[in-house]
Amino acid sequence: MGSNKIICFGEILWDIFPEKRKLGGAPFNVASSLKGLGADVEFFSRIGNDSLGVQIKSELTNQGISSDYLQIDQEHPTGKVLVSLNDAGSAHYEIETNAAWDFIETTPKTLDLVKQADAFVFGSLITRGASCNALKTFLKLSKFNVFDLNLRPPFFSDSILIELMESAHFLKFNDEEIYQIAKMLNSPYHSMDQHIAYIAQKTKTEMICVTKGMFGAVLYYHGEWYSNSGFQIQVKDTVGAGDSFLATLIFGIVHGHNIQSSLDRACAMGALVAGSDGANPSISEKELFDFMKI
Repeated sequence: MGSNKIICFGEILWDIFPEKRKLGGAPFNVASSLKGLGADVEFFSRIGNDSLGVQIKSELTNQGISSDYLQIDQEHPTGKVLVSLNDAGSAHYEIETNAAWDFIETTPKTLDLVKQADAFVFGSLITRGASCNALKTFLKLSKFNVFDLNLRPPFFSDSILIELMESAHFLKFNDEEIYQIAKMLNSPYHSMDQHIAYIAQKTKTEMICVTKGMFGAVLYYHGEWYSNSGFQIQVKDTVGAGDSFLATLIFGIVHGHNIQSSLDRACAMGALVAGSDGANPSISEKELFDFMKI
């Protein structure tokens, strides 16, 4: 590929935990992880004209991520999510509606940038508001659309999921979502691998990845199968683990790295994030390789 530029599009918000506040939103988490890997990444979103929005701009600056494509909304507030964790560290989210990121617009500059980029990453939550119109426009221009379904009921419909899957070149599910989508698409099969192959054929998508938590991940890549059985770690919270996994895998694919090695590193990165507090811990390449014992 050319410039190796990756665009992440969608929500940025504050994850409000019982005792702390962390910056999050799945596409932002992916962008943050990509930046940590050294990727040429741009992030498209929208914040409110409020103190939480000012803090977001400051945080982006600290992480070295440009805020040039962070739109300011004069009517709607910066997004927030109330996060609760169970005893195993798994997260439950209560997502506020009518946030600024629900109203992202296209601009001549963002349209041009999407045309030039090597990957465009998005999730399903952004479809709940007016931002869905911008998304559909971007998808028509992008060369390589990466769809992380990241299902958050009730903020999606079967029809929009099908439309977006058919517009994507790469699909990422977790191990619950793959069975949910297989059922939605009337898959006649039972096993995960059969569902993956069926969804690939049904949506005409040649790259599908399914994460399996502590048990790693499986990747269907242009008719070939790759897998990793996972890495053991003491889980603190799972927030952002799937996003860091996706960032690491897409970074490897966009840069032409070995597919199995990219999947292995993605699983290791996801495990390290699950073993850390919050969605965007700073994890160096050395820490990653030490964890993998490379």
